[in-house]
Amino acid sequence: MSPTAASHATHAPAGAGVELLPVLVLLGAAVVAVPLFKRLGLGSVTGYLAAGMIVGPFGFGVMSDPQAILHIAELGVVMFLFVIGLEMQPSRLWGMRADIFGLGFAQVGVCSALLTGFGMALGYPFAQSFVAGTGFVLTSTAIVMQMLEERRVRGLPRGRRTIAILLLEDMAIVPLLAIVALLAPEVASVTTVEQLKQLAIGLASIVALVLAGRYLLNPLFKILGQARAREVMTAAALFVVLGAAFAMQSGGLSMAMGAFLAGVLLSESAFRHQLEADIEPFRGILLGLFFLGVGMALDLTVIAANWRIVVLTVLAYMALKMIAIYLVARLFKLDNREAIGRAVLMAQGGEFAFVLYAAATAAGIIDAEQNAVLTSAIIASMILTPFLIILYDLFMPKPVQSMEGIKPAENLSANVLLIGFGRFGQILSQPLLANGYSLSIIETSTQAIFDLEPFGFKVYYGDGTRLDILHAAGAHDARLIIVAIDDRSACLKVVEIVKSEFPQVPVLARAYDREHAIELIHAGVDWQIRETFESALSLAEKALQLLEPEEVVRRQVMEEVRQRDAERLAIESTGGLFAARDLVRSNADASRHQA
Repeated sequence: MSPTAASHATHAPAGAGVELLPVLVLLGAAVVAVPLFKRLGLGSVTGYLAAGMIVGPFGFGVMSDPQAILHIAELGVVMFLFVIGLEMQPSRLWGMRADIFGLGFAQVGVCSALLTGFGMALGYPFAQSFVAGTGFVLTSTAIVMQMLEERRVRGLPRGRRTIAILLLEDMAIVPLLAIVALLAPEVASVTTVEQLKQLAIGLASIVALVLAGRYLLNPLFKILGQARAREVMTAAALFVVLGAAFAMQSGGLSMAMGAFLAGVLLSESAFRHQLEADIEPFRGILLGLFFLGVGMALDLTVIAANWRIVVLTVLAYMALKMIAIYLVARLFKLDNREAIGRAVLMAQGGEFAFVLYAAATAAGIIDAEQNAVLTSAIIASMILTPFLIILYDLFMPKPVQSMEGIKPAENLSANVLLIGFGRFGQILSQPLLANGYSLSIIETSTQAIFDLEPFGFKVYYGDGTRLDILHAAGAHDARLIIVAIDDRSACLKVVEIVKSEFPQVPVLARAYDREHAIELIHAGVDWQIRETFESALSLAEKALQLLEPEEVVRRQVMEEVRQRDAERLAIESTGGLFAARDLVRSNADASRHQA
């Protein structure tokens, strides 16, 4: 070995140790703070923020440049929105259109008007008031989604409505950035031709991304899947996320919007679950780094010098936003508990406010000190959110359901796996049990499990949307899987996972309505039945029996109704005449068997 090489070998470890020390301290602070804050009921996000404040330039000063961390950690938000996009199939987004563009638009509009009006009432110009107010309106997607996940309400109707509002707010960052550019004092120096050129570039970026997602991504992942190289699939997933983000950034749009759009384009792909699993580790660590960086960026000297303005901004903005959210929720006829819960959960500002305030600073609408004050107000609102949720739980407690005596699904084995054991599941289980078939039954409602135990039903606790629970419940050995839960989005997710992971097992599902039935057919369900369809037809047949004495006519009419419905459903779901014919025959056979 040469002296030069030996010198490098000797000094490399020392140099690497010096460089690694801040990273080790940063990670160590997160490892200690996050579990501690979760144990105190304050949430993991607050733990990350606190850890960042402690090790940042205004704490112990271990990390002196929080912006360097934030530039990398912003990818965590990008990947987070990609994962959200994967769960938002176009059909599901279309099904949520009323909540997204109705409830979401109303909430964003009312909150923006109130917060902008508050700034103008204090004497600030419209442009500054608008930027400050709308930035605070953009709720933290990361915090709210984390809270929904931790409280296990993400799949419930109130959780879906909250997600719909978050989606609109995330999409709103694009037009808001465009408005900031128009409000800039130097906007007059930009010609109309240049503005049109920038608009054309942005639209071209979106069109290019949509075309790539439509015609290139699925064939690409199919080829990579055939190669059976797991690390290449992971690299391809990262390439798609970062490539989509880069494409949008190059077009002058939001990186996060590009990642979300890429996720939506891949949401119908057969590789969706694989992509989500590959991205998850990177998303988690980078999102944690993002909140660490935000905590480090909290300038305590600015807060000390302007503490009255910061306190007034935080309290006024949070109070006005909560009032607006509550009024909009009640206007849309949501119950009082959900309205208050959403007002508390979404009272804070979000991570996209940092992007909007930075753009406004660069455009000359607000100065650096105002940016620091507004950023501090956003961070303070994030820290206050867990405390508000604790107060909400304290004053509006929900009935506590103990897990004592309830057995989780573990190493089960039976002919049939039944997921969901409400009224629907209880009825359909009776013929199966009467014919001697064994059932593995899993349910998420602890109260239902307790109520059914005296009647001799052995029901295990388990969430069918989790792959590990399905394995524990014996899905891989079952001859048949029946999904009987009443949550339409959760039902769809169960079917998608089962058909992806256990394609050899037939799946029957309970559909909420016609639209849900079509979604289940697209997901690959072997057979579905709308929960009110057959009961309504049975009642109609009884009515005809009382009105029409001829049995032949009555049976012919009922068969024609079933046939027309099956034809429409098949055509709407697949557009194929052969599929329609097959479905009609199968439904006709089922009807004759039932008769």
